[in-house]
Amino acid sequence: MTTHDLVGIGIGPFNLGLAALADPLDLDAVFLDAADEFRWHPGMMIEGSTIQVPFLADLVTMADPTSRYSFLAFLKATGRLYPFYIRESFYPLRAEYDAYCRWVADRLGSLRWGRRVVSLDEDGDDYVVTAVRAGGEVETYRARHVVLGVGTRPVLPAAVRDVPGVVHSSEYLTHRDRLRAARSVTVVGSGQSAAEIYRDLLGDLGDRDRRLDWVTRSPRFFPMEYTKLTLEMTSPEYTDHFHGLPAAVRQRLAREQRSLSKGISSALVDDIFDTLYRLSVDGPVATTLLTDTSLVAARPDGDGFELRLRHEQLGEEFSRRTDALVVATGYAAQVPDFVMGVRHRIDWDDDGRFAVARDYSIDGGRGRLFVQNAEEHTHGVTAPDLGFGPWRSSSILASVTGREVYPREERIAFQEFGVPAASRLVGVGEA
Repeated sequence: MTTHDLVGIGIGPFNLGLAALADPLDLDAVFLDAADEFRWHPGMMIEGSTIQVPFLADLVTMADPTSRYSFLAFLKATGRLYPFYIRESFYPLRAEYDAYCRWVADRLGSLRWGRRVVSLDEDGDDYVVTAVRAGGEVETYRARHVVLGVGTRPVLPAAVRDVPGVVHSSEYLTHRDRLRAARSVTVVGSGQSAAEIYRDLLGDLGDRDRRLDWVTRSPRFFPMEYTKLTLEMTSPEYTDHFHGLPAAVRQRLAREQRSLSKGISSALVDDIFDTLYRLSVDGPVATTLLTDTSLVAARPDGDGFELRLRHEQLGEEFSRRTDALVVATGYAAQVPDFVMGVRHRIDWDDDGRFAVARDYSIDGGRGRLFVQNAEEHTHGVTAPDLGFGPWRSSSILASVTGREVYPREERIAFQEFGVPAASRLVGVGEA
């Protein structure tokens, strides 16, 4: 059996970027995914929506600006470079980013689609990955290094987890026609997806007999913070600082830093207000926007739902009825069942999550088993950030190859995130 240098499990943007950066190297790498092809958030491909990071945050550019798998190379190959230039926007359309990823995927020979990984085991110093194809054929891959890039899964609030008919934002487009036909729709959530869905449905609110509500437990409809000094937190220095903090402090910071990655683009916030203003010319708009309001419970009520809500500031509960319910409540990292065969090799934290080392490994310092985008609790805001993905891939490839293939910036921020080394007090007995 061939022993591969690297086997990647899951082909989302991060492992796709790793595959693209590994492609020109003298490296035997294979990447597996259960899907038949690359698809990036297909349920949220709302026409005209953009990604929230600039085009430089593609799969490879921040590691290798000369890569033939860059977004600019895609634009040139598809005859769209000059139109993109004339458009004068750093932010690609979401559908355009998806098309770019597909373009890269089509050019990589290391990707194996239609392979559902069922087990990860060890054999000596190597890992053995077992996958099943659609027809039932079993394939086995032996690897010196494995990178888990299985992505995140949709999160449903406890209030609706067992309630049939609730739509998660990840499946919005599948249900959009039904939602547009409903007499009343309630959207729950505070981030970009909730805002995009609300804005998409708001455009159909010309019929005054229809109602659209937006509920969030956040104290306001907050924009994603995108100022330049704040962006320095997506840096190697801040990741070093965050990783070195006690777990309790990291957990608190994760809550406080939601607006750094989970807020709404300011342009979309303004567009929603402008749309509401335009619709209000003809009279009151049939919509209610509720902040600091939690969804406590939901139960089926005829063809719709009876919602029990709680206003947190007032401590008051109240009910509202809606024909359709959409929850844009995000995603969470997952621990796939197939890793249990090497559970004893993996570092775990007290909450049953991967205890991810600074180099993104999870196997007790062996440097053979890595994760991508499963380390927000240990590495902070850089974990889901598309722009930092190439830096992480560069780090993983350095571990796999034993050399710095793609030089990594170690310091990019003007600010200090901890106590400056030159300012630390010398302790008693220290020279």
